[in-house]
This record gives sequence, C-alpha cells and structure tokens, in this order.
Amino acid sequence: MKIRCVITDDEPMARKGLQGYVDKIDFLALVGVCSSAIELNNLLKSKEVHLLFLDIEMPYLSGIELLQNLPQPPKVIFTTAYEQYALKGYDLNIIDYLLKPISFERFLKAVNKAHDLVANAKTPTADFIFVKSNNKLEKVFFEDILFLEALENYVIIQTAGSKIITHTTLKHLLENLPVDNFLQTHKSFVVNMNKIKTIAGNTLGIQQFTAPVSRNLREQVMEKILKNRFLKK
Repeated sequence: MKIRCVITDDEPMARKGLQGYVDKIDFLALVGVCSSAIELNNLLKSKEVHLLFLDIEMPYLSGIELLQNLPQPPKVIFTTAYEQYALKGYDLNIIDYLLKPISFERFLKAVNKAHDLVANAKTPTADFIFVKSNNKLEKVFFEDILFLEALENYVIIQTAGSKIITHTTLKHLLENLPVDNFLQTHKSFVVNMNKIKTIAGNTLGIQQFTAPVSRNLREQVMEKILKNRFLKK
C-alpha cells in the first residue's frame, strides 16, 4: 500500500528538501505540495490523503490552527524550526515532531512509524463491535448507532432503543467505526450520517435526539453531509 502524502511549508527550500526525502521512500506517494495551510485545506477537499508533512508557523493560518479545524484529519508529522510547539503537537495526536534542519535519518524514523500506523492499520471487517458496559460485553451493530457523546472519561453510545455507557474515549471509538458513515461534528459528538433527518442551524436532528455542530467544524461537516444531495430551486 502506498501512503498518499502532502508536504506543506511556506519555505521553498524546506519543501524541496522534503520532496527529495519522500522520493527516496518507496511506500510514500506524494500527491501534493502546498505553500500554505489555506492551500492545503483546499487540497484536502478534493484528494484522499493519508499523511501530512506540516509546518507550523505559516502566514494567515498556522499548521496547528488548521489541524484543530479539520473534523477528521490525516495522520500528521510536524516539520518546524520551533520546538516550543512539541507538547501541543502531541496533544493533537501527531505521529512525530521533526525539528529543522531535518536529517534523512530522522525523517526515515518518522515515516517508518507512519507506515506502521497508516499502511498496517486495522480496519473493521465486521459490521459490529463489542464494548464493555456494566461489567459485561455488549454487541453493538454500526447501523444501530445514532450518535456517540463524550462524557468525561466515558462515551454514550446512543441507539434507537438503548443508551450504552462505556469507559473509553471518543477518538478510540471513532477509529473503530466505518469512516464513510460516521463523522465528528463537535468535540463531544460523533454522528451516524445515515441517521440524520434534519439540519437546523448548528443542530442535527436524529430521530427524537439532537446533536450539535461546532462553529469551527460547520463548513466541513455540512459539506460532507450534503455533498451533492442538496436540491436547490
């Protein structure tokens, strides 16, 4: 499997150097080179991308700001001259943090880690998962899930007929759900897009329930929900 990657950096020499490194790795396929986070944001709407080599300090929009506004970002390796952002980067669950000037040896270590996480990632082969709730394992079919709601150290799995509370994180559950059907709309909510009945402002109607859409995710969320299905006059 080729890992589809994009380089984003406002410095031409930095972009050129990373391109040279990517060309040496057989399992990497470079599908884009961007000079700004804004350009990258546009590219991500039209191309499938598995991995970002992302600079942090860029004009208008930083790499961190972009990452915080993507509902389901690709895996990320930060490439930066500023080490003070390292802790923030790992809070965003990045793969690695490369400080410029970047040696090929350090680059190779980072992309090998990415290979393990991306190319060898396990994807759901069944249409259900088991979760632990009330000291027992409960089988939950993906098609039955209306939405997930994070509640401190727990997640509520809401179905049409039950509310299952399990001790886990929203991120961990989302990683085990089909990416084509489930979408994070808010820091505390993931919805089954097939179950959405209404959209009113920043609220999604799902049967008798509602789920919020955060302001910073609204554009991306609406685009993915509506796609080309919005019938205008």
